[in-house]
Amino acid sequence: MGRIAKIARRGFLFGSVALAGGVAFGVYKVKRPHDNPLEVGLGDDEATFNPWVKISPQGITLIAPHTDLGQGVRSLQAALIAEELDLEFGQFAVEAGPPAPAYWNTAMADEGAPFRARDDSFTAETVRDLVGAVIKVAGLQITGGSSTVPDSFEKLRLAGAVARETLKRAAARKVGVPASDIRTDAGNVILPDGARLAYTELAAEAAAIEPVDDVALRDPSKWRLLGKPMQRLDVVDKTTGALDYGIDLVRNGMVHATVRFNPRQGGAMNGYDASAAEDMPGVRSILEVTNGVAVVADNTWHAFKAADAIEFDWGEAPYPADMDAHWAEVGASFIDDRLDREWRNDGDVDAALASGAGASLEYRAPYVAHAPLEPLNALVEITDERADIWVAHQIPRIVQAMVADIAGLEPDAVHVHNQYAGGSFGHRLEFENVRYAAEVAAQLKGTPVKLTFSREEDFAHDYPRQISIARVGGAIADGGVSAMNIDIAMPSVIGSQLPRANLPAGGPDNQIPAGVWDAPYAIPNLRVRGYRAPELAPISSWRSVGASTGGFFLECPLDEMIHAAGADPLAERLRLCDDPVARQVLEAVGEASNWGSDLGPNRGRGIALVFSFGVYVAEVVEVTNTPRGIRIDNAYVAVDSGRVLDPINFDNHVKGAVVWGLGHAMNCEITYADGMAQQRNYHAHEAMRLYQCPNIVVRVLENSTAIKGIGEPPVPPAAPALGNAIFAATGQRLREMPFNKFIDFV
Repeated sequence: MGRIAKIARRGFLFGSVALAGGVAFGVYKVKRPHDNPLEVGLGDDEATFNPWVKISPQGITLIAPHTDLGQGVRSLQAALIAEELDLEFGQFAVEAGPPAPAYWNTAMADEGAPFRARDDSFTAETVRDLVGAVIKVAGLQITGGSSTVPDSFEKLRLAGAVARETLKRAAARKVGVPASDIRTDAGNVILPDGARLAYTELAAEAAAIEPVDDVALRDPSKWRLLGKPMQRLDVVDKTTGALDYGIDLVRNGMVHATVRFNPRQGGAMNGYDASAAEDMPGVRSILEVTNGVAVVADNTWHAFKAADAIEFDWGEAPYPADMDAHWAEVGASFIDDRLDREWRNDGDVDAALASGAGASLEYRAPYVAHAPLEPLNALVEITDERADIWVAHQIPRIVQAMVADIAGLEPDAVHVHNQYAGGSFGHRLEFENVRYAAEVAAQLKGTPVKLTFSREEDFAHDYPRQISIARVGGAIADGGVSAMNIDIAMPSVIGSQLPRANLPAGGPDNQIPAGVWDAPYAIPNLRVRGYRAPELAPISSWRSVGASTGGFFLECPLDEMIHAAGADPLAERLRLCDDPVARQVLEAVGEASNWGSDLGPNRGRGIALVFSFGVYVAEVVEVTNTPRGIRIDNAYVAVDSGRVLDPINFDNHVKGAVVWGLGHAMNCEITYADGMAQQRNYHAHEAMRLYQCPNIVVRVLENSTAIKGIGEPPVPPAAPALGNAIFAATGQRLREMPFNKFIDFV
């Protein structure tokens, strides 16, 4: 087996079996590469060297299997292949590719293993490898967890290198010269005499030989594309309105549908009266779906209006009806019976808390909606022989299996056409749009059905970010922080989400302490415990998942302790910091923000450092306390995620994440009344306005040896940096989000 088959970050051999999750896999099964899906239907004159590259006389196609949710990963995946294959932008087409086990995500194992990122012990490394073995054997193709870059960085460059060297060998056979005398450039093989053979001319020849898998990757000093400013492949079409998202697609003979199902998530539909809707303009039919009704019409607006006219008798919610009960249930979870795991216990916390001056604090974070700009939608066509679904989704193989089950087909007969998404933030890890579109299409065989959720229905049936409470005890001594006990209670994100994807969800949930337990602080006495509240409203992964609240639960109480000790917030964090990369990030954000300078009256700055998804991010926020409320003036960000592959997109990611984190900390929450989400549109779940956006300065470091993603890590420090800045300007501590419940923003 050549190197291209060894695309995992580590090997998976441990004696004779790899064990994880109670499943035993023989060595052969773990080592065996998955089939190349591009070989299906391959023509005689077409060549595929691996699951990511296909060349024919008509053109070159690169496969980007990670879903582009607006973060630009389709371009970056193509660039990783093109860098080694010596292609320029414009010389190839990019496709999402079919759902396939070959596109399993190698990078998910790190987040799935319950060990600190810096723990390189035998046990930690073994468990990471075993988690990776399960992911590989299961062929889990997933986009999420800021894993696209770490998953793709080596394997896609290898894919390009294999294709390059195989094309060189094909050219050598064709013209009778040594392959070592051949080079490549801009989609061509260059012969010793300078003659150029286009890759497309060599497709048939290359198809007749085995891929060359003993290849070397180029030194980064010789990169042409990576690490340089590049224009994303989608920029022109997006800025001119030419790009079709899933919601824009049209098929001949297509009908439009929308759904109404119980706004009390998981509740039943006891009955309905659709008589007022049946004769409304454009209505074709009204069909039952799981716990609800679909309206099929000649356009989306007619479907929406008819759905509004249906009267329903909805069953009760399988969770508390009102918010006070939700908070009470989480607050009652700090008991031994609900202890999920003690994640960290350094020193003697109880003794330190008893002997030192300190405090007992409670912090709260609410449910928050995903609310991407493009509401949920899917286009499905089902016949007796096959099904096609056009949708943007982060787990396409599970989409394939779900549609197959509904349509009564084998999974191979279901063709998933993964689309560009108009945002996700975790929303497109769920399946309501897939399920209901397939249920309608199965009742209208041969007719393409385009299902669109109204904005209100999208909000009502979102699976929001977790509700959570932290109870923090702290002590100070000798002018610094000497002890912290951080207990966090919340329902399990993993326990709620994974069963909906038909995935196992056993073991402790490492998202409960995310952003806290792995902090790079050598506080002499530090304990972090996670408590699992019972399931309440169903929840899901929201951009940065547990760390989105964990950063708030760590960095604001820590700031309180630092101020109580009379220390400087940056200096004390640096004193406590025991990781050199984290120290450099703190120092960089301090330098960028001119920390320690006098901001003048009614102004304040706050700092926060959070480690999530393997990335250290430090942020400083500056605010002014005006007569009308808090104005956010500046935000400074220092980040180290290893080598940066696309500087422009990287900068945009960081700034967008800061805006996202600040806006939701300021204004957003989902509350329940009578079992239903009360916020049904953006006016009630208002993120940051354009005029409120601060000037954002990004400082990029590349000291980390690992390559990590950047889509999520800048989110968690934003809320605590803002909260700490507001305290510095006003003296008021905000221990619950959203902050606009207590102060005004201008």
